[in-house]
Order: sequence, then structure tokens, then C-alpha cells
Amino acid sequence: MPINDNKNKSNQASDSIDIQIAKLAFIGASIATLGDGLSALAAGLALKELEKSSNQSSQNPYDQLKQAESIQEQIDYLIRELKQIKKMIR
Repeated sequence: MPINDNKNKSNQASDSIDIQIAKLAFIGASIATLGDGLSALAAGLALKELEKSSNQSSQNPYDQLKQAESIQEQIDYLIRELKQIKKMIR
């Protein structure tokens, strides 16, 4: 077997490993970003609750429903993102 063939195979294996490493880095960054999003969502919810309790004013049911729908939409979005990442890993 010529020396050039061995070098080509070695380069192809190295390229394949580099691609796998890059994919893992992308997946890790995506998961970290989603985690940051969840943290921001939790912080926002905590802030709203603190503001609500400090104001002692009752929110009307319509506003509570809108707020709950908004939170549910955010959670649904994050779940869809996690499912996409799960597909990428497979």
C-alpha cells in the first residue's frame, strides 16, 4: 500500500473526528443556551411574583390568564428546541 494512501486515510479519519467534535460543541452550546433561557424565564417569573406580592394589588382574571398563556408558550418553545437537539444527537 503506498504511503500516500495511508496519509489520505489518516486525514479522512481526522476530518471525521473534527466534525464529530464540532457537532458535540454545537449541541453543548445549544443546550447551554436553552438552560440560560430557562434560567431567565424562572428569574422573570420570580420577579413578577415579588412585584405582585409587594404591590398587594389583585390582578384581574383576564390578566392572569394572559400571563399563564404567555408562560406556557415560552415553555412549549423551549420543549420544541430540546426535541430538535435530541434529534440532532441521534
